[in-house]
Amino acid sequence: MKQGAFVSILIFVIAFGTISLNCGKGEAPMAPKQDEAKEFKFLVEQFADLAIGRFQIPGFENLPLQQKKLLYYLYQAALSGRDITWDQDYRHNLKIRRTLETIVKHYKGDRDSENFKKFMIYTKRVWFSSGIHHHYSADKIIPDFPKEYFSQLVKNSPDGLFPLAEGETVEDLIAQLTPLIFDPTIDAKRVNLDPTVDMVTHSANNFYKDVTQKEVEEFYKKTINKDDPTPISYGMNSRLEKKDGKLVENVWKVGGMYSKAIEQIVYWLEKAAGAAENDVQKNILELLIKFYQTGDLKTFDEYSIAWTKDTVSRIDAVNGFIETYGDPLGFRASYESVVSFRDEEATRRVEILGRNAQWFEDHSPIQDEYKRKEVKGVSGKVITVVGLGGVTSPNPPLGINLPNANWIRKVHGSKSVTLGNISEAYDKVSEKAGLVDEYAYSQEEIDLNNKYGALEDSLQTDMHEIIGHGSGQLKKGVATPKETLKNYSSIIEENRADLVAYYYFMDPKMVELGLIPSLDVGKVSYNAAIRNGFLQQLRRIKLGDNIEQSHMRGRQLTAKWAFELGKSENVIEKKIKNNKTYFVINDYQKLRAIFGKMLSEIQRIVSEGDYEAAKNLIETYGVKVDYQLHKEVLERFAKLGIAPYTGFICPVLEPVMKGDEIVDVKVEYPMDFTEQMLFYSEKYSFLPTKN
Repeated sequence: MKQGAFVSILIFVIAFGTISLNCGKGEAPMAPKQDEAKEFKFLVEQFADLAIGRFQIPGFENLPLQQKKLLYYLYQAALSGRDITWDQDYRHNLKIRRTLETIVKHYKGDRDSENFKKFMIYTKRVWFSSGIHHHYSADKIIPDFPKEYFSQLVKNSPDGLFPLAEGETVEDLIAQLTPLIFDPTIDAKRVNLDPTVDMVTHSANNFYKDVTQKEVEEFYKKTINKDDPTPISYGMNSRLEKKDGKLVENVWKVGGMYSKAIEQIVYWLEKAAGAAENDVQKNILELLIKFYQTGDLKTFDEYSIAWTKDTVSRIDAVNGFIETYGDPLGFRASYESVVSFRDEEATRRVEILGRNAQWFEDHSPIQDEYKRKEVKGVSGKVITVVGLGGVTSPNPPLGINLPNANWIRKVHGSKSVTLGNISEAYDKVSEKAGLVDEYAYSQEEIDLNNKYGALEDSLQTDMHEIIGHGSGQLKKGVATPKETLKNYSSIIEENRADLVAYYYFMDPKMVELGLIPSLDVGKVSYNAAIRNGFLQQLRRIKLGDNIEQSHMRGRQLTAKWAFELGKSENVIEKKIKNNKTYFVINDYQKLRAIFGKMLSEIQRIVSEGDYEAAKNLIETYGVKVDYQLHKEVLERFAKLGIAPYTGFICPVLEPVMKGDEIVDVKVEYPMDFTEQMLFYSEKYSFLPTKN
């Protein structure tokens, strides 16, 4: 996944008032107020390192009623799993969130003080990250206000509204949460990818309980059948924990862990199945429901295959335990959902890629034995996002390629989606032109980006998802990358998909297919890859830190490795102008050849499961940051006044009722991030504060 988830009007008071609404299973929640402005406002607010924006749902009003109802049900299912993500990320997140929200709604002290303003910024950062660890770096977010003030906040709010356990007092609550929030040494990282430590015990996520990395690896070494040509995604939907001295998987299903939230998801999925566009889509939804009810991973594979093959239905949803970036060992998957409908006009571009997937595979620079002899079922589309849930909210990706199981990809194919309206909203909010202007060396580079940047950005996503993730195969007898490459599997896979896109961006075939008007678009892509890998993305990490996030490691790996391979011919040159550092490409065709060489080696690593080679490449090129260069990047970026990260207030789907019947569904666009977060917590809090 490239980087770099709501509904009658209700205006409720968040500053001094209270919220008291009931919404059990099946009741349509009430939504916050929407924007009344005539001109749509994309950027709403900015704080810390975050920008909060909004996105539109063009074309929704023209959909048939049945499709609108289906989207509404899927949208409700998406939000019903929100608590799962929070608890997966950290076992204390729900208790901390509900404590912070009680203070936001009911604090009786001075709300104009500097400390309260800092408290609100901290709370909004926690909302944005679905927990107390940064959504990108995975480091704990430390408040700017003193811990003594936290005690004051709690004590000046009504005691009976806090999430207290039986027999627990407010003093006990303060004593428990203060070190968890303020001590940077306690549960410091949500995901720790440092291979020199026990990555399980040193990660704060809630995917494991009372077990070590060695125990996890031994457990799956005994559990996984390596001779199975159609292996299930072991551990994908469970927490591995120790009970009575034995390791067991606590499965996320109805009747199991997270049951109360999953029951709500199932309720809305059942409503969706009843409003399905066709029998194929109905079967897909029923398989997903069965998976949630049983926890059976074979059923999830059946669902994934059916979902992959459905290229007819216009309405779609990704829903389930999908991406494994939150688990340092790559087994457990985070809850996420993206609800959408196909953008018919924009999809024509990605359909060209899908139809020519075999050509791209046949002409790849990788070894013949690692090419797919028959590329099956590779499809793509551009979607208009309606709703987000789990890890995709409020910070969605630009593209998605699923399913993750390698054997399904090989036998049945894959489906890629580009989030069209999300991509547009990111562009509107982030003001990319200003960023490029700062880090591009020449006016020619800036002009090319202004001319072709939007096209390149969209096509890069399409190529990455459809051709990149859909290419290559494992050597016979080699286990999945999750098992062989372990903590490096996600980084290597994202890097591999990027390199596929880069290699073909400078191929005349792209012009022949009508995907780009000229190879100048390829130049824009190469400039962006080198500029971002060396410079721009460093704005997202603290000075002195290493790179932790998988996509960022992959981007730096691409830039630094290419620089090293082309050094003898000065393919990429480091230049200083006006005391600023730049990286300039001197020969685009030679760089393309280098990208091809890199892709060949990365594919070999994946196909052969070469852990040591993966480790060497990533640790050499992808992790460490030059301190002085990093300092310079941050100083230059600070002058631009742009937030490094962007997330969105999601639109609200509002059912229009006539008696018990939905006769229409309207879209509303709320303006207040705090209001939406409180609304979500009021309406979609189904899990206890401790699991």
